[in-house]
This record gives sequence, structure tokens and C-alpha cells, in this order.
Amino acid sequence: MYLVLTRSFPPDVGGMQNLMWGLTDSIAKINLTKVFADYHENHSEFDKNVAFSIERVGGAKLFRKYRKAYLINNFIEQNKNIKCIISDHWKSLELIKTNKKKICLIHSKEINHDNGTRLNRRVLKVLNNVDYVVSNSEFTKNLAITKGIKEENIKIINPGVYPIKEIEKKYLIEADKMLNKKSPKLVTVSRYDKRKNHEKVIMALRNLKEIYPNIIYTCIGTGDEEDNLKKLVKELSLENQVKFLKNISQELKNALIHKSDIFVMPSIIYKKSVEGFGIAYVEAAQHGVPSIGGKDGGASDAIQNNETGLICNGNNLDEIYLSIKNLLEDKKFIEMGKKAKEFSRRFLWENIINKYKEIL
Repeated sequence: MYLVLTRSFPPDVGGMQNLMWGLTDSIAKINLTKVFADYHENHSEFDKNVAFSIERVGGAKLFRKYRKAYLINNFIEQNKNIKCIISDHWKSLELIKTNKKKICLIHSKEINHDNGTRLNRRVLKVLNNVDYVVSNSEFTKNLAITKGIKEENIKIINPGVYPIKEIEKKYLIEADKMLNKKSPKLVTVSRYDKRKNHEKVIMALRNLKEIYPNIIYTCIGTGDEEDNLKKLVKELSLENQVKFLKNISQELKNALIHKSDIFVMPSIIYKKSVEGFGIAYVEAAQHGVPSIGGKDGGASDAIQNNETGLICNGNNLDEIYLSIKNLLEDKKFIEMGKKAKEFSRRFLWENIINKYKEIL
């Protein structure tokens, strides 16, 4: 039996939830699997339709942490056939008492604490006492080493994706209407956070529209920076070039990506927040759309520079502008998009799970 401990799981939505669902769904095809997950108000319908057992733990955050650990420790004690414990976060393992094989995933931000601080010591106490630390990228592995995590325990396994489904014609038609025959077409799908760097893409657009007056930049998401970004668009008189969308269906989101020419997300490090990997680049690649990512973070694992997209310095406005301009010239994005689509296949869960099999 495999035991999965997670704080983030469907039907809750998000990148971490998708990762833990894909991993759990894949390992459940190998062996009997049990999940301990946080309570979600709409979990009942979801839980009864999966091929493994899910135990939900609710209550106030602090109380939930201790109650969940008690239930997990009790389950481990009563079930001697547990082969391996897989955790989404070091905190999920902090109170677990067992000598069973343990695997903990790391993502970047949650381990990025100053060396010697109380949080850093807590991270090391957990991660230096597990069998494997699974890093989502080369960047995150290097960050972990600098924070004191044992290099010999770290294995890089990128997050996986499922094959994309064919997009219904009605969503493609709706996407075309929204894009209003404008070209070239840029897109970003992410939260409106400082580190996602929408701001500099919008600033680069001010100059790009002199060359491409019909250019459009579609931003899909929500977040704290939304009002600031809309204000910037107004200040730069880019209302006709930038479209903000939120709370749209997954089908329409996929259609808008599919219809775009370049996925742009030149992420930066902001305070302690950093792009550990960037699954959005892979998802764009599945649609044959190349990406522009930032050099700070794990984008280099998801984008082959000058092959499936470009890696640039997200803190340098000129580099962002020139990267977009470069891909648009002679429609280089078309050939790079084909390579990106081919490259994306290595991230399919059916391939990624083979790397987990080596350590389970």
C-alpha cells in the first residue's frame, strides 16, 4: 500500500492540487493507495468517484494539523503493509512517527527560508530524515542544497500532465470572437502576482504595438495585482491591446491558449516567491504554443531555450521586448511551437510515473 499525505487535493483547484491528483491517480494504478487530505466542502461527490480511499480531515488549521497527524500515525500503526509514504509538503510529515520509507516533494517557496532560522531548522529536520526528496526542477534542487538539504537524497522529477482533449468547436469559435481577428496573439495564464511579471510584458507591449498595431495580449487569471495592472494598461493607452479575463471555463481557457502565438511569463524572484517549475509552459506547449520564461526559477526545465521557446532575464525590460520581437519575426513561433508540442510529451504522467517507480 502507498500512503499519500496532502494538504492540497481536488476538488480544490490549483497547480498543487493538479500535481497531487496526477501523482496519486498514477500510483494507484500500481498498488493499493490511501490518501489523507484536508477537508473540502464539495468533496463527497468527488471522493466516491475515484479508484482509491480518501480520508478527509477538517477543523481549524492548527487543530487540523495535530488531528490529521494523530489519525495518520494511528493508521500506520494498524497497517503493516504500507510500502511507502508520499507527502506533498514537509509540514505534512513533520508530526509523522514511522520508519517506513518516506518521499517528500519540494517546490521552492516552502523551503526558501534563511539558513539557521527556526523555519529552516524545521525544514531540515524533516527533509534530511526522509528517504527521497523529490524536486520539481534543477533550480529547486540547487536551492534545496544551499538551504542544507542533503544532495544525495534529492531526485529531480518534473510535474506531469495529462494528454489534452480535443477542444470543442464552439469554444474555438468563442475564442476567435474574443480575439477579434487581432494578431499577433500573446497569452499568459497565471495569478496576477508580482513574480509572474505581467507588468513588464505590458510595458514591452507599448513598443511592440508600434511594429504590430494589431497585437493583442490576453491575461487569464485573478490576483492581488489585477487592479494595478489594469491601471498600468490605462496609463499606457493599451486598452485595445490587453484583455483581462477571469472565471472562464477550462475549455475556453484552452481554446484561447490554442489560438495564441506565444505564451509569455518571464517570471522573477519576488521576495521569497519564485517559479519552482512552471507547468503552465508545458500546458501551452501541448497546444503547440512556444513560451517565453524567466531565467530565475525552474522555467529552464520546462522550456528548451532557442528550441521550444526562449529564456530571458525577467528583470530586464529590453530582454523581454527583444524575446517577444524575436519570436514574432518571420513567425519563428510556428516552428518553435511544433518543437514545443513534441517536447511536451516527455511530461505526460505515463512517462513521469516511471521515474517515481524507481524510488517507490
